[in-house]
Amino acid sequence: MAFNGFLPALAAVIPALFLAGGVYIYVALSRQIIARVVEPSPAPVREFGWPEATLATLLVLIFLFGLAASASHDVRRIQNHDLIQSGLLSLGLLLLIAGFLWLRGFDLNLLGGFSRIGFGRAVTTGAILLVAAYPLVLLAEVVMQKLSRGSLEKQGIVELFNASSTLEQRILIIILAVTIAPLAEEFFFRFFLYGVVKRYFGRGVGMVASALLFAAVHAHLPSFAPLFVLGICFAIAYEWSGSLLVSMTMHALFNALALTALAFPEVIPQ
Repeated sequence: MAFNGFLPALAAVIPALFLAGGVYIYVALSRQIIARVVEPSPAPVREFGWPEATLATLLVLIFLFGLAASASHDVRRIQNHDLIQSGLLSLGLLLLIAGFLWLRGFDLNLLGGFSRIGFGRAVTTGAILLVAAYPLVLLAEVVMQKLSRGSLEKQGIVELFNASSTLEQRILIIILAVTIAPLAEEFFFRFFLYGVVKRYFGRGVGMVASALLFAAVHAHLPSFAPLFVLGICFAIAYEWSGSLLVSMTMHALFNALALTALAFPEVIPQ
C-alpha cells in the first residue's frame, strides 16, 4: 500500500524537480553573463552600427508585414514547391545578412563564435541546455492551455505535417525544420537582431526583443508564450557560450523532437 502511494507522489514531484532544475540553470547562466568581466584584447571585436540597425529594422518590418499577410493563409494547402520556396527564402535571408556584414568588413566567425568551441562540445552543451529549457517551455504551454481552457488550435507546422499525404512532403518538412530553419532563424534572431538591439539597448532588451519577434513570426498565438520562453533560452545559451552553434544545436534538436513526437505519438506522448 505504501509503495502504491509512493508512485503517484513521485510522478508529481519529478516534474517540479525538473522545473526547479531548469530555472536554476538558466538563472545561474544569466548571473554569470551579468557578472562576466570582458577582458581587453589587442584587437577589439567590431560592433554593429547604424547600417546594421537600419537593415535590421527593414527586415523586422518585412517580417511583420508578412505575418499580417499570412494571417488568413491555410497551411494545409501548402505544396512541395511552397516548402522549397520557403527554404530558399530562408537561405537567401541568411546569405543577404552574411554578405552585407562581409562587405562591411565584419569577421562573421569571430562575431558568431563559430570556432570558439568545437562542434562536439557545442552539440553536447546545446543538448544539455535544451533539456534544462524544456520544463520552462512546457510550463508556458500549460499556462496558455489553462488560460484558453484547452481550446487551442494546432500550430501550422503541426497541421501541415499531420495532413501530409506523401513521404516526399514530410521529408521536405523535416529538412526545413531540422536544418534550414535553425541555421537561418538563429543567424537572424540571435546573431543579427539580438546583436543589433544589444548594441544600443543592452542584453536584456536584446533578448526580449529577439524572442518576441521569434515567437510572433511563427503566426500561432497559442504557441507565442512557449516560443518566447524558448527564444529567451536560445539567447541566454548563445550569450553565455559565445557560440551561435550552441543555440543552433538547441533549435535543431527541439524541432527534431517535436517532429518525432508527431511521427511517433506512441513513443513520445503529446
